[in-house]
Amino acid sequence: MTKNFELAMYNILGKRKYFYAISGTLMLLSIIALSVWGLKYGLDFTGGTLMEVKNEKVEMRSDGIKEALIGAGITDAVITPTQNKAYLIRYANSDDEKNMEVLKKLREKYPDVQNTRLDYIGPSISSELKSKAIWALLVAVIGIALYIAYAFRKVSRPVESWKYGIGAIIALVHDVLITVGAFAVLGHFFGIEIDSSFIAALLTILGFSVHDTIVVYDRTRENLLRAGSGEKFDETVNRSLNETMARSINTSLTVIVTLLAIFLFGGESIKTFTLALLIGIVFGTYSSIFVASALIVDWWKWEKK
Repeated sequence: MTKNFELAMYNILGKRKYFYAISGTLMLLSIIALSVWGLKYGLDFTGGTLMEVKNEKVEMRSDGIKEALIGAGITDAVITPTQNKAYLIRYANSDDEKNMEVLKKLREKYPDVQNTRLDYIGPSISSELKSKAIWALLVAVIGIALYIAYAFRKVSRPVESWKYGIGAIIALVHDVLITVGAFAVLGHFFGIEIDSSFIAALLTILGFSVHDTIVVYDRTRENLLRAGSGEKFDETVNRSLNETMARSINTSLTVIVTLLAIFLFGGESIKTFTLALLIGIVFGTYSSIFVASALIVDWWKWEKK
């Protein structure tokens, strides 16, 4: 019966070179996209004005709003319609006089226009936000590595516990880099900007991905303690992957379906956050199953040689 069960398992680790090739290609493309195009920063990072305008009597159009803005000397505005027939207008200038001139030109075009929101972000605030975002990601990654090393201290053979932490960190870098690279492409071709919610999404991706990875690692730990020295390490890891793969995929699918509903029917303000989560969770699930454990096994084999 045991023999039949073993034969029914997928040899996931045996195909790890293909998974490495897929991950390596996506990471390389992400680095190229970031180097060539970079990210399209929103007002949270660049500073500027976010204005929401609405007209209850006359339907406004994006081209009409753009024409009014050009009349006020604003040529770099991003105009986004919202679900309540209002428009969000983003532009780099943050001078109060310029904002008043923009409203004046809009009212010349649409006399009954209402200014329902006006947010101003200064350059010093945006610079501080960039710095804090980087520190937040670094602290999260280091904390995750230390926690995993501590949690797996009872299975320091045949692989030291801290190496599980390194494997998880490489998988996290994989997930974040591909997500950021995807937004470099989306920003270049579709004008999608990143804001503070994007950083929140990246931190959420870190948490979800490491949770998925720890589920696999924890099953490996349980199987190592049960098997003792009667089973090779790579066989134990492969068995653990098979035992947890269905759970990981099903968990991720429920999250993805929910996020798709939010992305399609939610408000405009959370689309960037939701899209980043969708991309990150897909690749986080992939790396947890096909990358993180494979790295530990290759490290073990390299040390044996």
